[in-house]
Amino acid sequence: MSDLIAPADEGGLAAAIAAAHAAREPVAIEGNGSKRGLLRPVQAARTVSTRNLSGITLYRPAELVLSARAGTPIPQIEAALAEKGQHLIAEPPDTRAIFGSDQPATLGGIVAANLSGPRRITWGAMRDHVLGIRFVNGTGEVLRSGGRVLKNVTGLDLCKLLAGSYGTLGVMTEITLKVLPAPEATATLLVAVPDAAAGVRALSAGLGSPFGVSGAALVPGEPLLAALRIEDFAPSVTYRIGRLREALAGFGDLAAIEGEASRTFWREVRDAAPLAARPEEAVWRVSVRPSAGPGVAAAADALGGRALLDWGGGLVWAAAPATEAAHAAIVAAAGTSGGTCTLFRAPEALRMAVAVLPEEPAPLAAIGRRVKATLDPAGILNPGRMRAGA
Repeated sequence: MSDLIAPADEGGLAAAIAAAHAAREPVAIEGNGSKRGLLRPVQAARTVSTRNLSGITLYRPAELVLSARAGTPIPQIEAALAEKGQHLIAEPPDTRAIFGSDQPATLGGIVAANLSGPRRITWGAMRDHVLGIRFVNGTGEVLRSGGRVLKNVTGLDLCKLLAGSYGTLGVMTEITLKVLPAPEATATLLVAVPDAAAGVRALSAGLGSPFGVSGAALVPGEPLLAALRIEDFAPSVTYRIGRLREALAGFGDLAAIEGEASRTFWREVRDAAPLAARPEEAVWRVSVRPSAGPGVAAAADALGGRALLDWGGGLVWAAAPATEAAHAAIVAAAGTSGGTCTLFRAPEALRMAVAVLPEEPAPLAAIGRRVKATLDPAGILNPGRMRAGA
């Protein structure tokens, strides 16, 4: 690992970035370093970490708003919200098991990677709930975008730009989120299905029903299970899960789990635990139209791997041997249906050898280069993280 710089405050972080800019020295950007195995390795002599920029700076439960420094561990935020009966809307995954890390993800890392869990299908992505950010650009300037209120449309919305930029445009120091009350009750209907195509049809039927499904996943195993979650007040959940059972009776044998069993089940789906990825395998995260999910799963099966489908079939977690041939096969399966593929975890040699993200259309790539040149003119922030030479 490169030399680590972990400033105690925003000013120290800005000074570290300004010094790197002046010296034209590339720096790796991270929080707790829990996702170092994601995307391409960054070639830099120094790492700048936000791990010491930690703590909740504002929490107004009645206004559904929380602000925290970028290095704040996600479990700390989840615990504070739970005390007030609230939760993170996007249900971001806990990636410790996938990456073999003992460090929890930070708020800045989750937003920088724009990671969302099963609730994405009904409530939107992580970036959709970011109200405001403070960040340091590639020259060491401290900038702010958005605010601490729900209706804030002043200026250019840099929040969505930095979400999903993997630390290549700026180093976030504080993030403000919209939060929501956590549901009082939850239940999950499990449908035993013969194959992935039938499973996606069951998930689509559930999502198309009027019963407010907030999670829809196809979980590998014997039997293959299509799982549909309902969350709300207890009487509503009881009524709606019963009606959903009636609506899906023709798809296979049915069972239901409730309460903590349902919550545990969806935490495991959120974290891709049912994928059971072995340490030596690569893991891909593929986004496709739901009807194309089974095709990507079949490609993983053909490689001797496995797949877990979330978002009604639109998100495929795939695990298979960490080879260039396997990567090409998964990318091709995604591309056949117009989907996109991210090499989420793999040995460093594979991450250096292949494109870990899809190529952008030329017009979009040109805009991206101009944004990068504006926010990080010397190109020192996480160089090569997303693409070779960028």
